[in-house]
Amino acid sequence: MTGYSRRVLRTAAAVAALLLAGLAPARAADPATAGPLRVAVARLIHGHAGDVFESRKRGEITIVGIYEPDRELARYYEKQYAAEDVPVFSTLAELLDKTSPEVVTGYGSTAEHLELVEACAPRGVHVMVEKPLAFEASVADSIAALASQFHIQVITNYATTWFGSFNAAHELVCDKALVGDIRKVVIHDGHSGPKEIGCGPEFLAWLTDPLLNGGGALTDFGCYGASLSTWLMDGALPTSVTAVTQQIKPEVYPKVDDEATLVLTYPQAQAIIQASWNWPFDRKDMYVYGRTGYVFAPDSRTLLVRTAENKSEQPPRSVPHRAAPYDNAFNYLTAVVRGKIIPDRTDLSGLEANVSVARILEAARTSAREGRTVRLQ
Repeated sequence: MTGYSRRVLRTAAAVAALLLAGLAPARAADPATAGPLRVAVARLIHGHAGDVFESRKRGEITIVGIYEPDRELARYYEKQYAAEDVPVFSTLAELLDKTSPEVVTGYGSTAEHLELVEACAPRGVHVMVEKPLAFEASVADSIAALASQFHIQVITNYATTWFGSFNAAHELVCDKALVGDIRKVVIHDGHSGPKEIGCGPEFLAWLTDPLLNGGGALTDFGCYGASLSTWLMDGALPTSVTAVTQQIKPEVYPKVDDEATLVLTYPQAQAIIQASWNWPFDRKDMYVYGRTGYVFAPDSRTLLVRTAENKSEQPPRSVPHRAAPYDNAFNYLTAVVRGKIIPDRTDLSGLEANVSVARILEAARTSAREGRTVRLQ
């Protein structure tokens, strides 16, 4: 049993202790609440932590406090984003008790997500974490149980959630049935490697640790494909998962995979997910093949379409950015917390879909490790 798994067994005890200490669930946020969302930040060791400060700069949120025990790292963000006015706390409990946030955004390792929800849920504080929610199904289940018990939202942020092209593709394929029933989905995600693109040492330290990240490219970028496939398949789990991983650069990433391919099978379709720290360039793209045509989203703003009526591919379609509150994570988060959006089982950032993503990732890790196909249904 890993240390991460043992955390699951401690969840009930941790929650009970908080309740005995008088930390009963706070009343849910009033949907009519006006003004910027009150956000607390838990840790700054994730490379996307700058997003919360950019949102503050745009006036979308108010940052009420930061929990970061690495004071030097906290000072970097204070200086980088002119955030010297934001108080910094050395413990998560102190942050929560002294700032009364509506939401906590987590920028720690994936393995810290359960601990974050354990602290926030009994206080009635909503949570948003960076993808993936978890890399073990039991951990995702524990998070979901806490969210249900204490009536909070737990949101998972993916960059692709806000891509105009991906959402336009979903509408054409799933809502308008433009290309018939889905037969194959091919999703590519990744870059040349976190070290190669210049990720900071605090990010690399956990991103390349299998106990904290659950793996390398498989977890880091395989989760995108698992999320998108779940979305396209109307929330359904695949019937089976087969995965192959490699260490093409063991001298750079000795503890984790840097190359992964996942094959998800559904009753009438397949999804092929190619996750890599070896691409010659950054990529996040999606190809959906139906019975009578295809829809490709090669980037965040472009669609390529061919249907049965066309002898050749149509000219590229330019797709606008998504409109608020679906234009970025913090506008979306505000809408969810204020009751304007209720995530359902297919929502890319919703809890139910991301519990399914954790099941897929766990099955993929098992498949790669044991050299077999893992059945989920």
